[in-house]
Amino acid sequence: MRFVIIVVAALLGLGLAAFGVVSAQKAAAPTATAATANTQVASLAQKLPAIPARSPVSQIAQSPVSEIPAAATAPQSAPAAPARMAQTTPAQSAATSAPPAASAPAVNAPTPNKPAMAAAPPPGNIPACDRSGGMGLSRVVEIDTTGGPGFGFEHFKQYDFLREKEVVLTFDDGPWPENTAAVLKALADECLKATFFEIGEHAVWHPQITKQVIEAGQTVGTHTWSHKDLARNPYASDLEKAKQEIEVGNSAVHMAAAGLPVAPFFRFPDLQHPPQVLAYLGERNIAIFSTDIDSFDFKLKKPDLVIKSVMTKLEKRGKGIILMHDFQHATAEAIPELIRQLKAGGYKVVHMVPRQQLTTLPKYDEMVTQQDKLSSNNTRPEASVVRTIGQ
Repeated sequence: MRFVIIVVAALLGLGLAAFGVVSAQKAAAPTATAATANTQVASLAQKLPAIPARSPVSQIAQSPVSEIPAAATAPQSAPAAPARMAQTTPAQSAATSAPPAASAPAVNAPTPNKPAMAAAPPPGNIPACDRSGGMGLSRVVEIDTTGGPGFGFEHFKQYDFLREKEVVLTFDDGPWPENTAAVLKALADECLKATFFEIGEHAVWHPQITKQVIEAGQTVGTHTWSHKDLARNPYASDLEKAKQEIEVGNSAVHMAAAGLPVAPFFRFPDLQHPPQVLAYLGERNIAIFSTDIDSFDFKLKKPDLVIKSVMTKLEKRGKGIILMHDFQHATAEAIPELIRQLKAGGYKVVHMVPRQQLTTLPKYDEMVTQQDKLSSNNTRPEASVVRTIGQ
């Protein structure tokens, strides 16, 4: 009997020991699982690419024939991350009825109170040119005008967004009858786009041309109210006068556009850049454009000389923002042949568009409205003042 009692006591002792081992293993399991998950998160974090700081210039479209930079293309031999995620999706869907695990959040879950970053869409292709033999655009770049960035190496050296053999076509001092229309036709015949820096006074005189430029898909910026040199007095010594010359020009072009988008792009008359005015444009989030290649068409006055001026300077520099004037008749005549020579030389045209649209200030809008309402002392109807007496 004593022997039986000893055996039973031994078996009870063994059972209690086994129960203790199992309990210890269960208690340690969550810690091991959490450690494994933390190791996986740390490993994935090391593999994630760093997010670069945003540049004022981003490519939003390119032509189908343009080369995509090699750095943007993943090697074909390496499986892409989205494909691996897609392969795991069915298993996750099948387990939707099971309660979620409480041990660790999903690796790809966003941090609380921080929205997940959406992947940037790939550049969209520019529609193929529907004109036989048309040159077409190479790229479209978007300009973020926050803080008033400056472009054009003649004065601003920070942003060099053009690739070799790329040009941006820009035109100043319009809109102007016949000349602007001729430039628009030459661009349309080749499926090209440009940027037009318009004088506010001219836009008030010819608002229908401003609208035609924008409706043709061109970018319209501003070039002051009346083309005053802001580096000279009274503007150089009076910031308020300089601001008025700029802002009334902005309001005038904006009103001429009649609701169509105007870019917060500005070019100083005579390319004179007073520091205090530069600072003001930065506060207004208006980008400033100088040039890389000045055609000097306002001096040359002959189409063949304008073309020679541009092509000679372009061959030396290799690329650049080209400054011309749709106000000049010789330039309007030169554009078809200039485009032909650009195409023959292997150059490509880039179009600039704004990320934001120009906003105007009510104070200066009112000035333009009053300017438009000015009339002579005589208020009789036109028919009673002017009549045809011979033709």
